[in-house]
Amino acid sequence: MREDDIEFAIKVVIVGNGGVGKSSMIQRYCKGIFTKDYKKTIGVDFLERQIEIDGEDVRIMLWDTAGQEEFDAITKAYYRGAQACVLTFSTTDRASFEAISDWKRKVENECQDIPTVIVQNKIDLVDQAIVTADEVETLTKQLNCKLIRTSVKEDVNVASVFRYLATKCHQLSQASYNEHMSSNNIHDPSSGLSNGVHSSSHDSHTKTISAFSPTYTKSKSTNNSTIVLKKNSARKRKIILKKCGIV
Repeated sequence: MREDDIEFAIKVVIVGNGGVGKSSMIQRYCKGIFTKDYKKTIGVDFLERQIEIDGEDVRIMLWDTAGQEEFDAITKAYYRGAQACVLTFSTTDRASFEAISDWKRKVENECQDIPTVIVQNKIDLVDQAIVTADEVETLTKQLNCKLIRTSVKEDVNVASVFRYLATKCHQLSQASYNEHMSSNNIHDPSSGLSNGVHSSSHDSHTKTISAFSPTYTKSKSTNNSTIVLKKNSARKRKIILKKCGIV
């Protein structure tokens, strides 16, 4: 696979009680469709979509998990490695609202602290609401999560949920990369050479060093050795850092 074929990817888990609209949400986001027929998710379902964040391709891998307790042993294994989470409840289902804290705890047990958004779905049924706006605001403050109100049926704010999480993960990845470069006293190759490192066109042994893809070339002229920093794109740096587990 060519380097240009690899993109930044994030794993997002969608959790919440059964019947709150998790499957419908990812179907709407990835396929642009909506169905009124409710089908219980057995274990885990998976869809993905690619978007662009700050000029970079981002592949969002969406894992739709079953909301019933009998599937807990199956679904919690799929939380591992998630980089973002959607906690979902329904405007018309108070039990799903009261379960949000427990869902957050389950995900944190496997993933620690990751970017998380609380989604209040079915706002098109506001006349049937059994959860007040004040209660929702209080919960989001207690859990320190962003709140997004959606209607999957009417396609309101669905895309905003995943764009917010993708942007957040992209920013954290970039910040982690910058911190890594700074702590190791590595200069960004695109901004020039590192301190104390110079180049010469008359060197015989020219070592071309990149923090991400070291290579070595040999010249035929003299016997001097020089270290040269090879320019790399920010895209390549993030790809390889991510593969190495640095970000």
